[in-house]
Amino acid sequence: MNVATEAHGSESGLTFHPMDQFEVLPLFGDGPVHWYTITNVTLWMAVSVIGVLLLLVAGSRGRAMVPSKGQSIAELTYGFVYKMVEDVTGKDAVRYFPYVMTLFIFIVFANMLGLLPMAFTTTSHIAVTGVLALLVFLFVTILGFVKNGSKFLALFWVSSAPLAVRPLLAVIELISYFVRPVSHSIRLAGNMMAGHAVIKVFAGFAAIAAISPVSVLAITAMYGLEVLVAFIQAYVFTILTCVYLKDALHPAH
Repeated sequence: MNVATEAHGSESGLTFHPMDQFEVLPLFGDGPVHWYTITNVTLWMAVSVIGVLLLLVAGSRGRAMVPSKGQSIAELTYGFVYKMVEDVTGKDAVRYFPYVMTLFIFIVFANMLGLLPMAFTTTSHIAVTGVLALLVFLFVTILGFVKNGSKFLALFWVSSAPLAVRPLLAVIELISYFVRPVSHSIRLAGNMMAGHAVIKVFAGFAAIAAISPVSVLAITAMYGLEVLVAFIQAYVFTILTCVYLKDALHPAH
């Protein structure tokens, strides 16, 4: 993450802008940003993809009996996500494991790379997390209708509830279903943005000699917490995907 501050001494005191690190900028030139413009977001998403390929393809290419560090990490990640899919969604969902694995490993790399100095946290932008969440929403919805046909609508009909309240519950279930991509995306982007902004605030105060030691300790503690948050948020996004996938495969309440 870029923790460099725009701090300077003046009559008004210290000035810094913790949200500047999330600004989308063109990689070449200073013109406006269009949908086709190559930006810092594009760059760091590409770096994340390259990191995933290096770990899962190059790192495990040897398939040695005594695995290298790269192969060990790749195998542990594979086993972790595979067990998550199997435990949450069931054995019949294992065929969709590659998609879930791709989501998890990409988000982990994007989150972790965003903690590097001068890097850009792509998952702090709702445009990125929104697309990921919308793809999950469309995937599970289409899959639900393909696998179950009209029976997929049983997801919104709480048959265990009293008949009089079922229509009301159906409306609530329908609204909550369509809110899924919003909550799914905002949760990830909001958590990544908040932690990085707090770190930059502490970094700005580190320029003041009187509180510099306290700021450095706070930055160290927050950085350690953000490493944990980076993994947890990838896990939460992925396990929610598994829950939605389970609803698509087994919609009946």
